[in-house]
Amino acid sequence: MKTLQVDFVSDVACPWCAVGLASFELALKDVAESIDVELYFQPFELNPTMGAEGADAAEYLIAKYAMSRERLAESRKRIAERGAAVGFTFGERKHVWNTFDAHRLLYWAGVEGPQGSQHALKRALLQAYHGDGRNPAAHDVLLELATAAGLPTERARVVLAGRQFADEVREAERFWQEAGIDGVPAVVINRRHLIQGGQPPEVFAQALRKIAAEDPA
Repeated sequence: MKTLQVDFVSDVACPWCAVGLASFELALKDVAESIDVELYFQPFELNPTMGAEGADAAEYLIAKYAMSRERLAESRKRIAERGAAVGFTFGERKHVWNTFDAHRLLYWAGVEGPQGSQHALKRALLQAYHGDGRNPAAHDVLLELATAAGLPTERARVVLAGRQFADEVREAERFWQEAGIDGVPAVVINRRHLIQGGQPPEVFAQALRKIAAEDPA
């Protein structure tokens, strides 16, 4: 069985990242008999200067992307349809938040957590924000999700209370930006092959099979 390293570069605040992960998970099931994937979640912030108070989601997106309310509604409808096609149900997101602490917690899960806990936490964070409209910056929410993902609650509390892994997250963000990642989700296979955007499952599966067959790594 061929083993591939996959870096899933994304942000909790990104709706296409929720679509992309759900789609990629379906692709993983499709190729599971022949390909083993080592999956790592890498940080990217869409709103790195967002204050702790966050912002009204509609007003923020309309201003940031210079779009009308009608265009925003159309975009949200299209994303919801793409999500439904891969099993992700979007809820109402009235507010947008800073996601840096969520990325610190994800980084910690990746370096210290039990196998699969980073993936479980990432999935839970996307569901909490995009599905349930919860605040992914609130420490009580982060603690709840970390515990549910199989991570030790008290250690998560210590990580969140200080600035642990802040430098590591910033360094990782710089690495991927300097590597040319300027939009998410970005799926990087074996640090050489890039699949950009929330592609359909069959596109991800086809790429995984092609790279597994051709890549010498």
